[in-house]
Amino acid sequence: MVRRCCYMLLLLLLPLAAPAQGVVMQYVVENNDTLFVASLKPLYVFNRPKNLKDKNWGEYYRMVYNFNKAYPYALLAAQKVFEADSLIAARARNNREREKLIKEFEKQLFKEFEKPLRNLTFSQGRMLLKLIDREVGQNSYYIIKGYKGGVTAGFWQGIAKLFGADLKKPYDKYGEDKPLEELVLMYQEGSFPYLYASIFGR
Repeated sequence: MVRRCCYMLLLLLLPLAAPAQGVVMQYVVENNDTLFVASLKPLYVFNRPKNLKDKNWGEYYRMVYNFNKAYPYALLAAQKVFEADSLIAARARNNREREKLIKEFEKQLFKEFEKPLRNLTFSQGRMLLKLIDREVGQNSYYIIKGYKGGVTAGFWQGIAKLFGADLKKPYDKYGEDKPLEELVLMYQEGSFPYLYASIFGR
């Protein structure tokens, strides 16, 4: 009787859990009872902060809005950094060839991304720097220093300081950047669009 109930429950749930073509499930037989085994994706539960004043909610909504603009560019930046590193490792036999490849890559990046990145606000730009650090594994200062040298990195650090940013500041997912990390996890597991839609209605 228990086994029959399990089969009926499984038949009811499979169309909801599986794609139209079906899925093969593992099972274990214990004491003449069949138990089906399935792996579920991790589910992250985020509690909205309680007792936030109107100003704090406004900041949270701005963070969600800015994240929606900045994070796709952070993912693209990480992809481009890995692409550039692979290209340089495969083709550059000396420093001259390395510099030539970096200049070509830089030209291509400016052509492709200069216009959309100019449309980002300062807040979105600062957030983008943090998210690039998270995705690449090193902050923007050291990325620039690795490709263009210390003088260029120092110049851009000075410019960033004028706008209240710091290229050397590391991403701190357990401290200051914890709310941002929660948004990244939501994005990765596919629930961020629902949060965004619940706030902005689109």
